[in-house]
Formats: sequence, structure tokens, C-alpha cells
Amino acid sequence: MDSELVVDVKPSEITIALLENKRLVELHKEGREQQYAVGNIYVGRVKKIMPGLNAAFVDIGYGKDAFLHYLDLGSNFNTLTQFTNQALGDRKRVPSMSKTKLLPEIEKNGAIADTLKTGQEILVQVVKEPISTKGPRLTAEISIAGRYMVLIPFADKISISQKIKSEGERARLRQLIQSIKPKGFGVIARTVAEGKKVAELDNELKILVKRWEESVNRVQQSKGVSLIMEEIGRTVGILRDLFSPDFKHIYVNDPEVYAEVAHYVGLIAPEQQNIVSLYKDEIPIFDSFGITKQIKSSLGKTVSFKNGAYLIIEHTEALHVIDVNSGNRSKADGQENNAHEVNLAAAEEIARQLRLRDIGGIIVIDFIDMHDGEHRQNLYEKMREFMAEDRARHNILPLSKFGLMQITRQRVRPAIDLDLDESCPTCHGKGTIKPSILFTDQLENKIDYLVHTLKVTDFILYIHPYVYAYVDKGFFSLRRKWRKQFGKGCRVVPSQQLGFLQYKFVDKKGIEIDLQEKVEKIS
Repeated sequence: MDSELVVDVKPSEITIALLENKRLVELHKEGREQQYAVGNIYVGRVKKIMPGLNAAFVDIGYGKDAFLHYLDLGSNFNTLTQFTNQALGDRKRVPSMSKTKLLPEIEKNGAIADTLKTGQEILVQVVKEPISTKGPRLTAEISIAGRYMVLIPFADKISISQKIKSEGERARLRQLIQSIKPKGFGVIARTVAEGKKVAELDNELKILVKRWEESVNRVQQSKGVSLIMEEIGRTVGILRDLFSPDFKHIYVNDPEVYAEVAHYVGLIAPEQQNIVSLYKDEIPIFDSFGITKQIKSSLGKTVSFKNGAYLIIEHTEALHVIDVNSGNRSKADGQENNAHEVNLAAAEEIARQLRLRDIGGIIVIDFIDMHDGEHRQNLYEKMREFMAEDRARHNILPLSKFGLMQITRQRVRPAIDLDLDESCPTCHGKGTIKPSILFTDQLENKIDYLVHTLKVTDFILYIHPYVYAYVDKGFFSLRRKWRKQFGKGCRVVPSQQLGFLQYKFVDKKGIEIDLQEKVEKIS
């Protein structure tokens, strides 16, 4: 399987698309200034103890207090608290991990009120981003993830990924890690550590330990609630979790992020550093790789997948519901075989949709009714097979007697919910528009205003591909005329993200020029 990563960097956000055999399977969006991401470590302050929930609400600087359950304190919470108090109490002397004495573990069925008190400062880590009206979810069992292993302060034990099946390899990794692991730390070997040499593991372990030591220094410098360690960028984080020899290309359209990605790939796989490319074309990167069209066709309420069959995906506060429909599809094989074939194709598309939208929580799927027990079992087994590539923890139940399949899937970040409906850019829903034949005249007036009134001479005008085909038609095209009239800094580029009569001006820094607003203010 050929995997490609396409990174679209904009001034306000970064969007990352994972393609497998040119097919979009994962899409990640994050703001450039996004905070409270999974993996971030904070010095938090306990705001309220909730004995009924056996949990506490903790202030980490977010608008809503974060949630910390007793079971998420971690067995070595007493040791972590002691270490944190030492760091906060003596800001000149860094406490030594090797000399830190491990205190007795907290009770598995203890009470939060006996462990925490209001106003107490504690070290916590975000395990679930804010979703809907809820604040972040926290843990006090701190961990720092790398490509080959996860470092856990104060755990002092070694665990091996269950996906590594070879007992010989498990024993080898355990012995290697034991020989290089510093005192006072626990380590979890990830699946990609299989077959790695001790030098590679030792190098990463030193990097992770250094990140922890830098975090401790920030704890000592902190004053009240503050961010101690920020998780690495989303692009590098996805690379860390996904990177494999199957990766053929990584395309980035921003020089700064490109340098960051190229540096990281050079560290973890020097022989593959040449797969990272800087995209320089003016055509939007997602348009160039066919991602925009896949997003528009795959992320709506209705998703077509094979021979007229389609899915309807609905979201409620409690769960996601997916309905499978055969549409106008008809074959002479009989209802049972038709239903079986459509359901198998639907299962493959649903597995892709769960990854693509990052849908979590409870998912209920209404497949087309099948009466053959062998077909029902085959559908369940195929669904498990299609979901095997999903990195999120999930559980799949067989079809119920009503033909429903229930899936639970780990929810760490909000599901992607894109509004793909295109409102009329001219009438804004009023129902009346100016004559379409005058649209290019309107564009020319906008360009004239931009160049001669606002004195912006270097910009890109994005328009719908159909309109661009008209503007670029012929040797003496409108595009050539505009460049001659307004200068070479006037560039016209097609964009699949825009509606038919929609347009967008962007300056040389990639920032959109709100031309309509400026015109209205002056008039």
C-alpha cells in the first residue's frame, strides 16, 4: 500500500490529509494557535472536588475547568505529588529522578477527597481535547511519547506492545530497554520498535528523558497555572504515529513546516528523507492532489460508495447513526445476495468514514436486512478486518436480531463536521443576483480597486475552475489582459473550494483580503 501525506498550511490553520493508494482515509485540522492539545502537560490547580463523581475539576487555563477522575490519577500519584512539591518548593535545586524514593501506590478504589484538596497544585496531562461543551479530560499519569517508545516517569517498569507477537522479540526488547533505561522511569515499547537496534532505542530514550528534564525546569519557573510541556506539532505527531516504509511522498506547501518535517524524517529514517517535498505551485495543494473533491464527496450527510448505493450519516448528542441504502441498484442475484454485496461494500466505506471523520463514542449502523446466518457472520468478520487499520481503540459487536451493528470507538478529539453546502456568493440567500454575464466585469472592477485604491500590486485571485476556463480562454484571454493592465503581480488561479460565482483575493503572505468589506466601508 502506497501512503502519502499532504500538508496544507494556511495562516490560520493546518490541514493534514493521509492518502492510501490515492484515496483519502484521514483528515486532521488544527488552528495554528490551538492550545489544550492531547499530550500537553500543565501545572494545574484543583478548583472543586466532586465526591459523588469521585473526580475533581482542575483549572489549566481553559475557559471551562478540566475533568480529572480518581482512576486517572495513576498508581504512582503520591510519588508524582512529592516530586512536584519538591520542584515548586525549591526553585533553585532540581530534584533528582534517580534519588526520588517511590512512595506506596494509591488505593485502586480510593476516594478523590482523601487524595486531593481544593487549591492544590498538581502536574496533569491532557488526554482528550475539549469537545462540545465539555472541558479537556486529564490524567496525572504523565507520559512522553516517542516513535519507538513511551516514557513514563516514576513507573519503573517495562511493557511491550501486545501487537508484537514474537516471544523472542518481546524478550529481546525487554532486555535491551532494561539495559539503557534510567532509574525512576518506566518504558512502553511501541509496535514500531520491533527489530530496532539498541543504538536507535537509546538515542530516542535520551531525547525523551531530556524533554522530561526540560519540563521539570519549567515547573520550577512556573507561577501558578501554566503550560509546562507542549506536544510536538500535529504534522510531526502524525508522522511519529504513522510513518512506515509504505510512505512514498510527503508534500508540504509551507517552507517552515517543510523544514520541520524534513528534519524529523531525517532523524527517524535518514534513508527516506528525500520523500519530503516542498510544494510550490499556485494551484491549491489539495486541488492538485484531488483531495478537495474527495472531501466534498465524502464528508456530507449522504455518501455514495458503489453502484448507486449510499450511506446517510447522522450525529446526535449521544451517538452517531449510519443508515445503509442500496439506492437504485438492482441485480438478478436475488435480494439476499444483493443485500450481502451492498453491506460488504458499505462496511469498507464505513471503516474509512470513521477514520476520515474521526468519529468516536457509540456508532450504530443499520445494515440492509439479511436472513442468511453465514452472510451475517461474514459481514461481522469483514467489518473487523476493515477496522484493523484504525489506530483508535474500538470494539465491534455482531449484528443484533434487528440487523444493527454497534461499534464503540475511542474519542480523543472532536469529530470533523464540515458544512459542504455552498451558499450563493452573490445574493447571500436572498434569491436575486446580478446578471452572470457581468461577473467578469465585476471581478475587473475589484482588481482595479485593489491595485489603484488600496495599492496592493501582488495578489492571487481564486475563482471556480469553470470561471477560470472562461477567463483563460483564447490567446488574448481576460487573464492576459488583466496581467498587462494591472501588472504581473495579478495572478488568477482556479480553486475547487469555491462556489460557481464565488471569488477570493489573497495577498502575498497568504492572508485573505476582505475586499467586499473594504468597499462597503468607503462607499
